[in-house]
Amino acid sequence: MVFSSLPFLFVFLPVFFLLYGLAPRRWKNLLLFLGSVGFYAYGALETPLYIVLLLVTILVNWAIGQKLAFGRPRRKLWLTLGLVYDFLWLLVFKYAGFFFDNGAAVWNMATGDSVVRSWSLILPIGISFYTFQIVSYLIDVYRETVEPARSFVDLGAYLCMFPQLIAGPIVQYNQVAAELESRSASLTSVDRGLRTFVLGLGSKVLLANRIGSLWTDVQAAGFDSLSTPAAWMAAAAYSFQLYFDFYGYSLMAVGLGQMMGFDLPENFRDPYQSVSMTEFWRRWHITLGSWFREYVYIPLGGNRGGGFKTVRNLLIVWLLTGFWHGASWNFVLWGLLLFVVLVIERAGLRAFFEKHRWLGHCYMILLIPLSWMLFAITDFSQLGVFFYRLFPLDGHFGGLYTQDWLDYGQTYGWLLGLGLLFCTPLPKKLWRKLEASPLHWVTVPVLLAIFWGAVYCLFRGLNDPFLYFRF
Repeated sequence: MVFSSLPFLFVFLPVFFLLYGLAPRRWKNLLLFLGSVGFYAYGALETPLYIVLLLVTILVNWAIGQKLAFGRPRRKLWLTLGLVYDFLWLLVFKYAGFFFDNGAAVWNMATGDSVVRSWSLILPIGISFYTFQIVSYLIDVYRETVEPARSFVDLGAYLCMFPQLIAGPIVQYNQVAAELESRSASLTSVDRGLRTFVLGLGSKVLLANRIGSLWTDVQAAGFDSLSTPAAWMAAAAYSFQLYFDFYGYSLMAVGLGQMMGFDLPENFRDPYQSVSMTEFWRRWHITLGSWFREYVYIPLGGNRGGGFKTVRNLLIVWLLTGFWHGASWNFVLWGLLLFVVLVIERAGLRAFFEKHRWLGHCYMILLIPLSWMLFAITDFSQLGVFFYRLFPLDGHFGGLYTQDWLDYGQTYGWLLGLGLLFCTPLPKKLWRKLEASPLHWVTVPVLLAIFWGAVYCLFRGLNDPFLYFRF
């Protein structure tokens, strides 16, 4: 079940919040836990063992968390066992097929044999996200920066919390520990949460899905047939789709949390306004960047060990970041590209662009869609074709149909314009001013129009799964 679906909007959401609002305070964590397991189970009906895996993971980590409490013996051993357990499942389900297939390819090349076949497993929904969350919990308990969860239910409510269970944001336990103990949702917070949720729903359904249709059409037509202008339009479309897809999901997650009295962390801060890739990754998927910084980069030594060790640590972080997003060589290449760019920026390029911001914006307008193409196209041969269409060094800018970009522009040009507008801070600033003005009542019909417009699109079947679900 995804947030941008009619069953969620008109069945799960009203039923859950009716029960949640009526439940006594002492039962709210249990209701949140059970509701979240039900939410997860709906999406895992074809693989019920993955529901069991999630529940067993909570139980194992709750027990290990108790063993990590201050003063307990063999705390380091228990932490090691917990980390091995958590990462083992991620390795088996997400990466075992990658290593198996590449090992088989090497074997076939060496022996000339082709008997060894591909092997893969269905990826449990959200395993990349909830693994990172539970690992951060164990490490923080070991570091004694948080107390272990009082009960299995409390830890389950934290890990399974349906607003962020399957696609983030990645919430650290210390960010919600106090609210798990005691929280309240006022009419003001419910109103604020509903508004945030609807804006996120609109970002996903009315912007991401519609703009993404251009990328879908281009893939269906084939990259070989593209003209150079159409290829750049397609790269821009995917960049906008990915942003509004994940940003919309994060907004909906934050809004749902607000409705229950949780203050979930911000995950995006106008990333497309950055003037360097370094700044971009401080604004994009903020909780993932924070996780790698706190649990990988700083423990490795960060930038404290001199230039060589700093570069080494950055390389490790970005290889892991790329590999976290997917078990495929294109993600490894994507992570390596970002590493190279960030190292160059540390050498002085970032300072130059921060001083000359208009040049920095031009630089990022070029770099952002190029980097996302490595992210989007997993087949290296097709990736080469697409980049050739972006940069036709032989001067052949036209495709099979040289006017294709005019057709795409007629259909999607206004959507690309909206994407460009809404990835700037301007709409948010105007919205906040309107909410604070005497005309604040106007926001209600606007939100109703966004909501019912999104529902209409969903009813017509104009919907795609969240892109980050596959990561």
